[in-house]
Amino acid sequence: MTGSERVAVIGAGVVGACVGWNLARLGAQVVLIDAGQPGEGVTNWSFSWVNASNKTVRRSYFDLNVAGMAVHQALARDIGADSWWHPSGHLRWADPAAQATVLEAVDLLADWGYKVEVHSGAEVRRRLEPALAVPDAAPVVFYPDEAWVHGRRLVARLIRETVARGAEHRFDTAVCDISTRTDGSIRSVTLTDGNRLDVDAVVNAAGPDARHVAALVARQLPMRREPGIVTRVECSPVPVHRALHAPGIEIRPDTEASVVLHSRDTDALIDTDAEPAELARHLHASARRAVPALGSARISRTRVVNRPIPADGFPSVGAVPSVPGYFEAVSHSGITLGPVIGRLLSTEIVSGERDAMLADFRPQRFAE
Repeated sequence: MTGSERVAVIGAGVVGACVGWNLARLGAQVVLIDAGQPGEGVTNWSFSWVNASNKTVRRSYFDLNVAGMAVHQALARDIGADSWWHPSGHLRWADPAAQATVLEAVDLLADWGYKVEVHSGAEVRRRLEPALAVPDAAPVVFYPDEAWVHGRRLVARLIRETVARGAEHRFDTAVCDISTRTDGSIRSVTLTDGNRLDVDAVVNAAGPDARHVAALVARQLPMRREPGIVTRVECSPVPVHRALHAPGIEIRPDTEASVVLHSRDTDALIDTDAEPAELARHLHASARRAVPALGSARISRTRVVNRPIPADGFPSVGAVPSVPGYFEAVSHSGITLGPVIGRLLSTEIVSGERDAMLADFRPQRFAE
């Protein structure tokens, strides 16, 4: 491609918004498409934790996430940090039975050159988070280079910047058909509002709907079913200053008067008979044990969403050779990886340059 082609980016969550912004910077004609409103799907209902400390299952995946953290810092310089970027670090502590596992991860990360500190609970309360109910002698891990992101605000900022560079957008309408030329290359997309758009390339950044979009070009993209529940509670003042993992609960600030709660333990109850409101109360009770000041907080909103995770748990990013002009940008950890995926994939689309960092995450690993 020469850089002037028209590219439809399907999905305006954080990954799609990062791809679109980078494409526009490289001179492509971008059309952003989303079945809803930008950033209101999984992006808005994510724990939104920028990290690599939880990504050690494969070294190449860890390295990609470290690169994602660095590109976030560059992005904050490029577009302005505003109220979306919060590089305040991350805290983790565990029950005594799980402390050894947490500290083993610390040793591995230190060996890999990742910045990590271990403090006592008393020191953490004195220096970082006075509201925590953590035992004085408990080891608490601090990752100073990690951050959290207000995803919806980041997406809004990226889309404004992308539109300012001449991009089009079609929101509240879904893609229902993708047509190809006789040589199999992308020709157009048709929307549920009846419009047909001639395009030269398509980026599938549709998150949980990525499998459906892939099927429109006869591509089988296997996806996991892994739902998660997130609850927002209102409180003023907000008693925590950074993202943290306490026993059985994840907590981070959200706005000047709200906090986000999530827990893998609670996710495991989604397919039981428990209602979302009951699960939200479960999250709130766990949060109160870690941060007693949240006892007076009020549950405001709760949502269950399906995470966009390819079947093997790793991102699917890049071209699909059987369909010239069709690219995938499908990944869990979209908050951490969105900026680096956007940078690497847009370069690949415009120049054909394939970055070695994506070698383990190419779509071809899934059988056509």
